[in-house]
Amino acid sequence: MQRYTIKDLIFLMQQLRNTEHGCPWDVKQTFETIARYTIEEAYEVADAITSKDFNHLKEELGDLLLQVIFHAQMADEKSLFNFNDVVHTLVTKLIRRHPHVFPEGDLYAPLAKSTLTDDQVKNLWEKIKQQEEKERQEKNNTSGLLTGVARALPALKRAQKIQEKAAHHGFDWQEAQPVFAKLREESDELEQACKSNNAEATEEEFGDLLFTMVNLSRHLQLNAEQSLDKACHKFIKRFAYIEEKLAQQEKTVNACSPEELDLLWNEAKQFTT
Repeated sequence: MQRYTIKDLIFLMQQLRNTEHGCPWDVKQTFETIARYTIEEAYEVADAITSKDFNHLKEELGDLLLQVIFHAQMADEKSLFNFNDVVHTLVTKLIRRHPHVFPEGDLYAPLAKSTLTDDQVKNLWEKIKQQEEKERQEKNNTSGLLTGVARALPALKRAQKIQEKAAHHGFDWQEAQPVFAKLREESDELEQACKSNNAEATEEEFGDLLFTMVNLSRHLQLNAEQSLDKACHKFIKRFAYIEEKLAQQEKTVNACSPEELDLLWNEAKQFTT
């Protein structure tokens, strides 16, 4: 059986995008319409890793690679760049960000034996990224310490990145305790906004509360996105337990009183994690 290569994948995408003989759906796509699929595929990769389904991971990594090829093909059609330019840019960036491995800036030069610790490597990486961001802002005539955080990121992840950047420049609490106080303050403000029946203020205060929760997660050395994902998974398992118990009684969730559901929920908490 023929083993296909990246060259074949690029050719396949060119055929799919052929305006005369290609796939009508693929031909009409744009960067904007494909962007959401790119995000979805990245999440499916993460889900396969969490599930430790490595055969599925192989498939999902292919789907994610397809997104890269798709964007590169559309860019090539507009004479912006092509897939080889993407690879070149990536390799160049990785060499630049790993001077402790490639001290001569040459991919094929003899490797250096790094003496840096993990923390030192992380600090070096961040320092180089900051310099790159500074150069990018100068080139695009933009400014601001937080401008490099992508708006398309999930809100929890974006909040964490914004706070990490601000903290790197000294704008942060030194410990978790003041964040708990801030959390109580934001919770009180949300409650007051709810009592005032002001929908706009309620939304704003709710956002402030979530943002503070992300801040707390950082100080507790937790990942807010992962923590919420685990909470979702736990809820699904407990809800499934309730459904199973009710099915044995030939009942549905809708047919139960709040008191019955509360009892089942407490039972589910004992038998699920």
